Amino acid sequence: MLPALLLPAGCQRRPDRGPVVVSAIGGPPRYATGFSPRADLPSRLLLDSTAQGLVRFDAAGQIEPGLAERWTVIDNGGSYIFRLRDARWADGAPVTAEQVVRLLERRLSPRARNPLAPFLTAIDEIVVMTPQVIEVRLKRPRPDLLKLFAQPEMALLRLDPPAGSGPFRIAERSVSPLLRPAFDPGIADPDDQREREPEENVRLIGERASAAILRFARGKSDLVSGGTIADWPLLALAELPRGALRLDPAAGLFGLAIATRTGFLADPANRAALSAAIDRGALVAAIAPGWEATDRLLPDTLDSAAPPQIPDWSLLTIDQRRELARGRVAAWSGGPVSLSLALPAGPGGTLLFGQLAAALRAIGIESRRVGPDSPADLRLIDRVAPYDSARWYLANACAPCSDDASALLESGRDAPTLRLRSQRIAEADAALNRDTAFIPLARPLRWSLVATRLAAWQANARAWHPLNRLRADPN
Repeated sequence: MLPALLLPAGCQRRPDRGPVVVSAIGGPPRYATGFSPRADLPSRLLLDSTAQGLVRFDAAGQIEPGLAERWTVIDNGGSYIFRLRDARWADGAPVTAEQVVRLLERRLSPRARNPLAPFLTAIDEIVVMTPQVIEVRLKRPRPDLLKLFAQPEMALLRLDPPAGSGPFRIAERSVSPLLRPAFDPGIADPDDQREREPEENVRLIGERASAAILRFARGKSDLVSGGTIADWPLLALAELPRGALRLDPAAGLFGLAIATRTGFLADPANRAALSAAIDRGALVAAIAPGWEATDRLLPDTLDSAAPPQIPDWSLLTIDQRRELARGRVAAWSGGPVSLSLALPAGPGGTLLFGQLAAALRAIGIESRRVGPDSPADLRLIDRVAPYDSARWYLANACAPCSDDASALLESGRDAPTLRLRSQRIAEADAALNRDTAFIPLARPLRWSLVATRLAAWQANARAWHPLNRLRADPN
């Protein structure tokens, strides 16, 4: 019997009527009091849709107002002053500056398990200035703070029961909640707040990628969001409408962290040989044509004082690189080299393992695949950058890294000036390059399936698609 995805789908075009149906890859959407680096996408979308922060991301991944209608950055990023708009919680109660400050402090509390907390340590205090104005005061200047504040992890949610301030309300509570646009008190004339059309509502479904792809192919949904390499091969098994598949130019890390520093991997030169042996162009071409490969940690200079570090072997041909790597393996006196690779489950992980295993076998190293959370020698890191700081890339690649690189990263975090911070970041990049703590392979692979009725959907570097920015503004 053929797998379900191989059954004819008919390529039905989704009519532009009724609620927008969104399949987010993951489990059922739910509110959570804490987060993890692998927070479930459906739950992040639910939070972002019903509980905005001070600012939000728009369809293009740029900053737009949330609870704050405007803001001022002073002292070169040393202080942020936000003027709050007239907003209301789901029960109709007004949002106050005191509540905003208290909820922001909760988001920064260690108990929140917020994965953004390590990049928000510069915040000194958050204070109420007037009933409509709050100030975020920093110990050290951070001109890039707004993109962190726009993340769902910084959305402000009241508990008992969970309630936010929009832009949606939960109109129907179920395993797949129906979201309805919230009343906006910021519109001067209440008569302008016309009766909402059904097409402005969103049905949010959390489900496996295979079920989401099949639902879309049968014309039963408008968007599949959150696709990664793990489920990429499934797309080839379904009949999809022309132009439905969209790729994000996602910025972030996709590569192998050197998780074990014993045996063959104890020597930085051996780790560098391992990195050099991988033909990145062939790897990405075999999995997803058009996917962008990379051999360096930083995609650009960003806030570093120097251009991205380039590995010493980058100008050699792949044959030259593998010849040198085979020499390192042959000279190893510890016996045959065998490495374990922690990769995601799913057919995409299988394709990736096949490419990596072949590259390692070409230099005399055998490998075995283990689960993503199992002990391993090499572990895949596949993360989209929440904001454009070189320190985010280096800190996430340091898993682990040398004492020298760790100290420079810490020094960069605590630097009192932007100039010293950028210098320390550049030094940390150089130290990580010497250490070969991480093997960059490509940009994160992020894909969506988008129906034609979602004319406002835009690919962006954050790979984030707010549910209130999928259709064109009906006004």
